[in-house]
Amino acid sequence: MSELPFAGTTPISISRVGLRARDAESLAAYYKALLGFTEISRSGADITLGAHGRPLLVIESAPSAKPDDPRSAGLFHNAFLLPSRADLGRWIKFAIENRIAVQGASDHLVSEALYLTDPEGNGIEIYADRQPADWKWNGNQIAMATERLDVDAVVGSVPPNDMEWKGAPENTIIGHVHLRVGDPAEAERFWNDAFEFDTVAKYGPAAVFLSSGGYHHHIGANVWQSRGAGRRDDDISGLSWLEMRATDGRFAGEKTDPWGTVVRTVEAAPF
Repeated sequence: MSELPFAGTTPISISRVGLRARDAESLAAYYKALLGFTEISRSGADITLGAHGRPLLVIESAPSAKPDDPRSAGLFHNAFLLPSRADLGRWIKFAIENRIAVQGASDHLVSEALYLTDPEGNGIEIYADRQPADWKWNGNQIAMATERLDVDAVVGSVPPNDMEWKGAPENTIIGHVHLRVGDPAEAERFWNDAFEFDTVAKYGPAAVFLSSGGYHHHIGANVWQSRGAGRRDDDISGLSWLEMRATDGRFAGEKTDPWGTVVRTVEAAPF
């Protein structure tokens, strides 16, 4: 069995994300096909999906919702973290064989990642981390970049006798959530103050990255499409809420960021 990735062992980590969907059944089918997620439970028309019994996505049925607007505050992407580079290589091979449309492939120094968009416009990252011991820090700032992904090297990391993608492996988690916001500085203050997250990287005035426990980032917040955005409409599809787990009960409860994003935190025992 693979180990739980470092991102999931920190004092605060991402647990689940809620997506409001105009067609919940079709969106659930997409994630089942893309990542091999299984249906864990249903509550009315809402569908919980995950991997090996771990819930990751809750798809809420909202057939009358307006389509998400990428210029508004909301979800930039959910980032699904696979336990190993070989797992990512298996998924890449599966994607090639099934002609899955990938919109980007990047080496971020700390991780290797592929990017897609689901049928309702929600961004997706599928990635694997490099070993934390190999990350480069300059004081309290992590070195990250966007370079060309060596796809052949990632696929080449898969053992020849174990090439088949069998769906998201055990200990697949949501490693981070990247948000569209109206002002990264305001987002930084919220996450610093509400959850004591550390600011670990900034891309000028356009993006900020924050984390708990020395991870490269659990939360990203950018204005690449959404500068100046106000509070998110309640009747729009896309991000509904995100849930985190915390080993410190002080953070348990529900908070709302300046753009109306609901952040729930549940207390959980440390690993």
